[in-house]
Amino acid sequence: MSVFIESGGMDVLLIVLGVICLIVAVLGSVLPALPGPPVAYIGMLLFHFTDRLQFTPKQLVVWAVLVILVQLLDYVIPMLGSKYAGGTRWGSWGCVAGTVAGLFFPPWGIVLGPFLGAVAGELLGDKDLKYALRSGAGALAGFLLGTVAKLMLCGYFIWQSVAACF
Repeated sequence: MSVFIESGGMDVLLIVLGVICLIVAVLGSVLPALPGPPVAYIGMLLFHFTDRLQFTPKQLVVWAVLVILVQLLDYVIPMLGSKYAGGTRWGSWGCVAGTVAGLFFPPWGIVLGPFLGAVAGELLGDKDLKYALRSGAGALAGFLLGTVAKLMLCGYFIWQSVAACF
């Protein structure tokens, strides 16, 4: 084992694990059960701990902040989408409840949860179905926007890791 570590085998292991993390992160950006950006960041940290790929402390801090921001926005954007589409407080809270409930019914529950929650919230708030559906569509659009943001961040991490190789 010590020969493996001394010959750079640990670097190879960390790089392989980092690549696996990046692949899982891309999948996690579209599959709700996996947290995409945090897994991608772990992959970047694994790369950083090798002798072959190095990132500056500033990059690592900025990336950590971006990961936290994207993860937070992933939960907030559907609410904002509902609000932007004309939803009321009922729709926003319904969106939150639908998002949480949808976590228990992957994968469709996580996609449809914000939409159905916003619609149900608006209906509970005495809005008509047309209004409720518009609010739900805004929540769904927000969910899709959050997914795109996660994919973009994971793609950026992949690009940075490839660029660091050359």
